[in-house]
Amino acid sequence: MRRREFITLFTGTAVIWPIATWAQKRERVARIGVLMSTLADDPEGQARFTAFLQGLHELGWTEGQNLHIDVRWAGGDVALDRKFATELVSLTPDIILATASQTVAALQAATRTVPIVFAHAVDPVGAGFVDSLARPGGKATGFVLFEYSIGAKWLELLKEIAPNVTRVAVIRDPAIAAGIGQFGAIQSVAPSLGVELTAVNVSDPGEIERAISAFAGAPNGGLVVTASPLALVHRNLIVALAARHKLCAVYIARPYVTAGGLIFYGPDIPHLYRRAAGYIDRILKGEKPADLPVQAPTKFEMAINLKTAKALGITVPPTLLASADEVIE
Repeated sequence: MRRREFITLFTGTAVIWPIATWAQKRERVARIGVLMSTLADDPEGQARFTAFLQGLHELGWTEGQNLHIDVRWAGGDVALDRKFATELVSLTPDIILATASQTVAALQAATRTVPIVFAHAVDPVGAGFVDSLARPGGKATGFVLFEYSIGAKWLELLKEIAPNVTRVAVIRDPAIAAGIGQFGAIQSVAPSLGVELTAVNVSDPGEIERAISAFAGAPNGGLVVTASPLALVHRNLIVALAARHKLCAVYIARPYVTAGGLIFYGPDIPHLYRRAAGYIDRILKGEKPADLPVQAPTKFEMAINLKTAKALGITVPPTLLASADEVIE
């Protein structure tokens, strides 16, 4: 080989090598595990997951190109949460999205090395998920669903829309810390509103039906449905029982009202999934979960179902209608 040809070949190789190396780095596929607290065929769960994918896409992540996602749907089943948490960790993901407090607990029991971003958790400090909201300190961070004080708002709304209510059944999951905490917050304001509370545990459909039917045997009753994966799974049953027994009810999330529930007040949950995508993007690009503060929701909504109000024989106060984000007629 002549000297000039050798120099040309060597120079060309020197130029091509860094480009090839850079391209290989650019083509690395990030792996995300997702542990959903809803069932796979639940439209609300799909809407939340879609919001998460949209958030990732807006940040340059596309499944099948630079991203691989492994999803498990536990449907509020604690045993499945544990099983799926172990499965996801065994797939060696770069990061995992947790979608409720009990999924965070299951994942932290399965790993202390894989970063976790929770889309919505209740009292993550009290639950031991993080050291503090400002400085999480470990491998987990994310977003708070709400503060327990929202329970007072639910009870106030119930009294505003149905002033005659003096007895309230609070549907909660006692198996999770958030269920106990929400009931405690509501209990603390009940006396000032002249309301007597009854706890209704949400564990299986039979228990829910028996408890609500027994509660509805006396007059002036109403319902408050607190946040839990199981309550969301059984929302159609709960809404149907409220309608059957003519119980005014306040709910935590929009799907209850679109299913026929009376009124809901709570955070825009799909928006939290979009925000969670932002944290996952930042962690995949090198930031540490310990340095990303746990954030509160920034968007709260209220919706009222006037068709349900008419069936219950109640007139919604104009001030409440005016403050609603959505009125279903």
